[in-house]
Amino acid sequence: MKRILSLLLHRVTVISLAILAQLLAIVLMVGRFSDYFQLFYVLLTLLSAVVLIFIATGHQKSAYKIAWIIPIILFPIFGGLFYLVLGNPRPSRRMRRKMLQLKIHGERSLVFSKPVLDKLVQLSEHAGNQARYIQNHALYPVYENTSSHFFPLGELAYESMLEELAKAERYIFLEYFIIEEGVMWNTILDILVEKVRQGVDVRLIYDDVGCLFKLPYRYHKKLEALGIKTERFHPLTPRLSAMLNYRDHRKLMIIDGHTGFTGGINLADEYINAYEKLGHWKDSAFLVRGEPVWSLTMMFLAMWEYLRGETSSVDEFRPAKLPEAPEPQGFIQPFGDNPLDGETVSETVYLNLISRAVDYVYITTPYLILDNEVLTALSTAAKSGVDVRIITPHIPDKPIVHAVTRSYYHILMQSGVRIYEYTPGFMHSKTIVADDEVAVVGSINLDYRSLYLAFENGVWLYQTPSVMEIKEDFLDTLAVCEEVNLRKYGEVGTVRRFTWSLLRLLAPLL
Repeated sequence: MKRILSLLLHRVTVISLAILAQLLAIVLMVGRFSDYFQLFYVLLTLLSAVVLIFIATGHQKSAYKIAWIIPIILFPIFGGLFYLVLGNPRPSRRMRRKMLQLKIHGERSLVFSKPVLDKLVQLSEHAGNQARYIQNHALYPVYENTSSHFFPLGELAYESMLEELAKAERYIFLEYFIIEEGVMWNTILDILVEKVRQGVDVRLIYDDVGCLFKLPYRYHKKLEALGIKTERFHPLTPRLSAMLNYRDHRKLMIIDGHTGFTGGINLADEYINAYEKLGHWKDSAFLVRGEPVWSLTMMFLAMWEYLRGETSSVDEFRPAKLPEAPEPQGFIQPFGDNPLDGETVSETVYLNLISRAVDYVYITTPYLILDNEVLTALSTAAKSGVDVRIITPHIPDKPIVHAVTRSYYHILMQSGVRIYEYTPGFMHSKTIVADDEVAVVGSINLDYRSLYLAFENGVWLYQTPSVMEIKEDFLDTLAVCEEVNLRKYGEVGTVRRFTWSLLRLLAPLL
């Protein structure tokens, strides 16, 4: 009884009922004027027609357009109205202006080194063009004096995280999609509280929807009382709004501006296999030291200012001393992706990497929900003789999303792409590596939500030792994967094929 009462009073239940009430109110409002039904029908149908024209001529991806056009045509009375309330991905002018100001503010605080970029261009024109694109459109520079390390498992990264957090002297910045009470977070929290007592500036951003069933209500108040400055990204409210679509999916841990972690792991026990949730949880993380960490720091501070409205001089956060730089070992370029600026940075970086590959492209991703551009790039690369391999989970965390992932197998395999499923459990690592030279690691999934609707972050790598660490981890992981058989998936029944086709059609709305 206590559990039932808890579920009934959970804010998700309350908010869901409030949103349903708003939807019902719209329907009743139309019903109340039943005498004028024909007029309403004509007006709402005209509204849907205008919305269809708006969608068709907009800048959204074609798959996103189709996913909305079909239900609007099927339900012309309410389809256009619901799109305007829930589906329109265009942020308000105020939001766009605010995010633009933060990007410009961040750009002015970063050092764009022309000699470093010129050196990269001399080594490889393709790599130089990629770095220039990230610099010009994501506004993050490329660095040379740095060191990095790839962790093939979350539990290995966790040990290093604890060591680095314990060394913090000035500040600790954390930005995560998911935080959950347990072994991992509670241990980190103990360190954070101790650091607050020592006078360290500790700040945390977590996504409110990502933590909806993970943290108690008003958990941010508890953290503030402990001295940890805390912000929730786009708190869930009982109001119909397209803003619910935008989530903060980043994973950032920054210590004193000179040491940073990113990758796939959130701060919850399944990511370090402290308990078995979906079999063995295969994840990864990335450690970077030196100058590139300043880009991660600015990324965090921009989000902090956006959420808290609190401005401060960035110079006070500049590291007093950077770790001793090793001999130059390749190039590193952290970058952020912002769904409000109209530039699909993550997808463009992925497309450039895939289309420029000569020998191989190896990808790990929990979700494989592709738009036409990425699907074409992967298929074309494989048809051109590039060894394209993708590892996805065998045990799903979201059955419908996993079904959509599997629906892409057949068309990819027909083009020569080799698909593997991680049989011990769930694959959550997000990496892409090509030709022993270039790689990307970060928070970015190969799905619509990551590429178009979420705040993400990644690290582009060129000729660093960590590129080969990512490749070696991929090859080691293949040993416990099962390759998907083309003939088996070619014999899928008609009903399942139809279901997959429908799910793929609506995938951008999932």
